[in-house]
Amino acid sequence: MSSSNDPQAAPAPDDRLSAMERLLAAKSDECDALRAELEDTNRGVLALYSELDIQAEQLRQATELKSRFLAYMSHEFRTPIVAIQSIVRLLMDRVDGPLTEEQARQIAFIRDTCAEFSEMVDDLLDLAKLEAGRVDISPAWFELVDLFAALRGTFRPVLNNPEVMLIFEEPHDVPTLYVDDRKLSQILRNFISNALKFTLRGEVRVKAECTGDGRVRFLVRDTGIGIAKEFHDAVFQDFMQIDSPLQKRFRGTGLGLALSKRLAELLGGCVGFESEQGVGSIFFVILPIAFTPPPLAPRPQAPGAAKGQGHG
Repeated sequence: MSSSNDPQAAPAPDDRLSAMERLLAAKSDECDALRAELEDTNRGVLALYSELDIQAEQLRQATELKSRFLAYMSHEFRTPIVAIQSIVRLLMDRVDGPLTEEQARQIAFIRDTCAEFSEMVDDLLDLAKLEAGRVDISPAWFELVDLFAALRGTFRPVLNNPEVMLIFEEPHDVPTLYVDDRKLSQILRNFISNALKFTLRGEVRVKAECTGDGRVRFLVRDTGIGIAKEFHDAVFQDFMQIDSPLQKRFRGTGLGLALSKRLAELLGGCVGFESEQGVGSIFFVILPIAFTPPPLAPRPQAPGAAKGQGHG
């Protein structure tokens, strides 16, 4: 029997070639479609990178303008503040003659208001510097007793409430520190200032202790009004102020604790607190004994940049 009559006979070479050509043509069309889709995706990615670059530049310019504005505002505000404070000191010293009790009370009010205003301006300027990345860390070796002595002298003139004592515990077993003492002092000043504002009677106690893992914990403990639990998550947020009768007596930006948190992070540490309403609060900052600069972060590259460099 002839093989041509066999239904299972192999297809002719022309038929096999035609099927292969159709398959290759289909695969070629599929590759062309994928290539076109990939090119569209690449164009979209490049457009997205371009848009991100534009937005990043606009954000940088806005941040720079804000920093310049705040710096200019700070300078312009400080000039009249310093002038008013100088005049107030002359009046309080009775240089031009005695004051009545009411005059002394009003001048003391002006003095306190100027101090609050000056603190607001400083907080805003510090925030602008932090956001612009213009805060330099200058670590140096120093003894903790010297820092505590300087803080004690700073707060001595403002201890007007005889029912509140400010106590600095003698640091024991705390070695010489290699930290930016000015930044650490600013953090502790914010903690102590808040504690004094919201403590009507009792004490504000400052101490330092080693944690045993190469770090030091600085604590500011008070017997003040404390903080309700519903406010705990927001304490270190920008412009946060706790709603309380005492808060209404003291104006401020609500930036002190937020600035302290950011400064502590720049120093390689962290902040935290414990508080119970009606009992008091403990604010603390934990820093390494020796500051170590963080490694520089690598600059991000667009897709394909590294590959292009490899073919150079």
